[in-house]
Amino acid sequence: MLPRAFFALAATVVLVLLGCGKDGGTGASSAASTATTAGPGSPAAPARRRAGVRLVRVGSFKAPVYVTAPAGDRTRLFVVEQAGVIRVVRNGRVLAQPFLDIRADVSAGGERGLLSMAFAPDYPRSGRFYVDFTDRSGDSRVQEFRRSAGDPNVADPSTRRQLLFQPQPQPNHNGGQLQFGPDGLLYIGFGDGGGGGDQHGSIGNAQDLGTWLGKILRIDPLGASGRPYGVPSGNPFTGRDGARPEIYAYGLRNPWRFSFDRSTGDIAIADVGQEAVEEVDFMRRGAASGANFGWRVWEGNRRYASGSAPGAVDPVLTYAHATGGCSITGGYIVRDPGLPALRGRYVYGDYCLGKLMSTQLRAGGASAPRRLGLYVSSLASFGQDARGRVYAVSLDGPVYRLASR
Repeated sequence: MLPRAFFALAATVVLVLLGCGKDGGTGASSAASTATTAGPGSPAAPARRRAGVRLVRVGSFKAPVYVTAPAGDRTRLFVVEQAGVIRVVRNGRVLAQPFLDIRADVSAGGERGLLSMAFAPDYPRSGRFYVDFTDRSGDSRVQEFRRSAGDPNVADPSTRRQLLFQPQPQPNHNGGQLQFGPDGLLYIGFGDGGGGGDQHGSIGNAQDLGTWLGKILRIDPLGASGRPYGVPSGNPFTGRDGARPEIYAYGLRNPWRFSFDRSTGDIAIADVGQEAVEEVDFMRRGAASGANFGWRVWEGNRRYASGSAPGAVDPVLTYAHATGGCSITGGYIVRDPGLPALRGRYVYGDYCLGKLMSTQLRAGGASAPRRLGLYVSSLASFGQDARGRVYAVSLDGPVYRLASR
């Protein structure tokens, strides 16, 4: 589920997360240029504390992996727990009754589980929301639910509707991120099918347009002509022989967390590396349509395998495992008015290091990363609420909000 190696110890304690560091062959050493190669442990990233930023503890949960909130909802935060439960935090208090409990349907542990959720843009009216989870057979499902008609803090399980089903050849690299984009369409991240080195087929899943694996998809979840979802006419591979029309971008190893800038619509993708390099990909609004981010031919800025990755887009930021990191945890471009010190900066981290970082993303590059002087153990995810406030999620249990000092 989570980006790199994410192995459960007992029920909820995990040793190494987010996508299997040394689970494949050795990468080649040749490199391509990238705008920024500094990372969390790099000498080029000085330990410069961002004045006025602190962590405020929201609560403690059981293996939380994501947080979000519906548009316009300024009183609630929804916390996704890996085992298959979604909790509600209302006005700072965790409600006793879960919003949704699908533990009976979820295979949790390792990189599997309930991985994220997304509220439809019209949620206040429609009550529609979506979840991505690993089922009892180890395969990925994206399903729609609606909130209860009688209680806004509870979902109605009887409204369940299946959108996507993706068999998973291996138990790791499930991806799992759901995000509604600035166009109102649903974006879905899938990893490359797991194992190591994208060993699937002659070119690997990530470069194969005939599979959803190793891709970000874009769909209209409202469906069309009796189908469970519609394919937007502007999708880049619609009508191409042998290509799945749902594909929006490809060449990804495990895009565990990606996000849209709520101000500009730009996309930032944190793609978990194999055994040497972590990367952030960034493109302006709409520019990622049809983009090839290079895996398995490229791991970050280094050639990993033979073959070609047509038109491969360079990452804007990379860092090597030699700096101490193991698995990038992608975050958000901060637009919280209460955090002027971070406004317009992308906040991210690494599961193993736990240090929160920020950088200024731009087309083709990124500024030198800065350490925030803040630490979150087992940094599994970031999230954002309806006000644009940013949260950091620890798989160990705590969820924190980034706030001014």
